[in-house]
Amino acid sequence: MNNETVLITGASSGIGLELAKCFAADKSRLVLVARNTDALEKLAVELRRDYQTEVIVLPADLANPESAREIFDQTGRAGIAVDVLVNNAGFGLHGAFAELPQPRQLEILQVNVAALVALTGRFLPGMLDRRRGGILNVGSVAAFVPGPNMAIYYATKAFVQSFTEALAVELQNSGVAVSVLCPGPTETNFSAVARGHRARELKAPKMSAAAVAIAGHRAFRRNQCICVPGASNKILMTLPRILPRVAVRKLVGKFNRLK
Repeated sequence: MNNETVLITGASSGIGLELAKCFAADKSRLVLVARNTDALEKLAVELRRDYQTEVIVLPADLANPESAREIFDQTGRAGIAVDVLVNNAGFGLHGAFAELPQPRQLEILQVNVAALVALTGRFLPGMLDRRRGGILNVGSVAAFVPGPNMAIYYATKAFVQSFTEALAVELQNSGVAVSVLCPGPTETNFSAVARGHRARELKAPKMSAAAVAIAGHRAFRRNQCICVPGASNKILMTLPRILPRVAVRKLVGKFNRLK
């Protein structure tokens, strides 16, 4: 077992769960954070059995503004020095901005942006003191385009993208790696939360959560700043460079339109 400790938010399902498997395969000690305690405990049992690594379950709801401080305090009291922070937790909602409930939209900002920044701000100084570790933020190809009918979600991912790239420059030669994983459509429960039972008018191919996680983990280990897995996602990332902004806005708005 190596002496690296990795804290992963949103670890109970989807990309977060698969990233936990990737880091468990490295024999890293894991601290798993999510709201669903039962799902975390089930995953912890599987990871301990399959990878013979230490797993700590830390239930928390990042929609609570106090959660980042509580997570930091709990790991500190337990004598856990977090070497790698994986900011994976996040969610979005489909619909016109004016028609969606504002409290839920503010929760998106809290989980996707405020909690990510707060956790990074609390754990990064220790990494810098030890001159090792890293931060892996899970962004989205949504970061590269405006998102009509998912305006807040796309805007949060643009923040995550810009924030991560800025940190990558600030932390050069510090011993701390910084990466952002930018998946596109992925086989997770994200869409069920975002859209309920409604379907998109336009369909897009989806990558498996495992494939996305493997790509992101590999990029992080290589200290690669930006990872966009999948050929179709790389094409989406280039749209703002090859099409007028007005065309990009209309195209994404049509893609996000629901039946």
